[in-house]
Amino acid sequence: MGFPTHRPRRLRSNPALRRLTGETRLHVSDLVFPLFVDENLNVSTPIQAMPGQSSHPPAEIGRPAAVAFGAGIRAFLLFGVPRTKDAEGSAARHPENVVTKALTILRREFPEAVLITDVCLCAYTNHGHCGVLSANGEIMNDATLPLLGQMAVTHAQAGADLIAPSDMMDGRIQAIRADLDRSGFSHLPIMAYSAKYASSFYGPFREAAHSSPQAGDRKGYQMDPGNRREALIEMQLDHDEGADILMVKPALPYLDIIREARNRFSCPIAAYQVSGEYSMIRAAAANGWIDEQAAILESLVAIRRAGADLIITYFAPEVAPWITP
Repeated sequence: MGFPTHRPRRLRSNPALRRLTGETRLHVSDLVFPLFVDENLNVSTPIQAMPGQSSHPPAEIGRPAAVAFGAGIRAFLLFGVPRTKDAEGSAARHPENVVTKALTILRREFPEAVLITDVCLCAYTNHGHCGVLSANGEIMNDATLPLLGQMAVTHAQAGADLIAPSDMMDGRIQAIRADLDRSGFSHLPIMAYSAKYASSFYGPFREAAHSSPQAGDRKGYQMDPGNRREALIEMQLDHDEGADILMVKPALPYLDIIREARNRFSCPIAAYQVSGEYSMIRAAAANGWIDEQAAILESLVAIRRAGADLIITYFAPEVAPWITP
């Protein structure tokens, strides 16, 4: 029987009832805060395209982490920018590189934090691509795999808790898993950027990470935004190769993919609210077009509602006091 017997508004009539019957809730423990570590800096420097965010020299990485930690954030994702770059991203595999320096500091200052490291060559190569190039400029997928494995092992040796490959090379999860296992890190999990789309929402990040390709684009290895079935293939392959967590990136434009992943896989699903998503909200709020806090929370709740267990977001430290511990 319908109206007037059933009145859904009864359960929306006051804040207490809305809280009691709410279906989706954000928790501080759901959030991961990305940090940019730049070996070329002497002091923390604001990122112009990402108001409120900064890049930090390794020696100062404890400061933003301490602020986030004080707000309740316990998980951090590190992106490194090296002092020197070459065609094979050699700095990514050096035992004392920009990320390992940051890991050493954070592990000492925040022993209970979950330290996640991005594994990709784009910020370390002088051409800006995520894999090594052939003489004619083609990405050499299989030649890139051992370099990614070595990079992951370097991070593991420096104290990483979770390895997050974002390169989108075929077979990289299997290669990294094998290298970690051979090096005594079979206990370390992998969070795979499995459905990573060739998105227009990455622009501000590339300013921070200095990782834009010098020629061409990444459409040959990142996914076409129009493809849904392919995302499930990518996630299934990563899962079968040993990934412990599967990620969808970006988040808000791909809520349907997050839901597909949640329906298909029993492992944790992560979603990355990327730099462009962050900067759009900031810009609209700065112009007075939206309520900033409400828009931030609504966007994160939508990602959680779609099925994400973990949300990587630059809003993490400011959101934490607003939501359930």
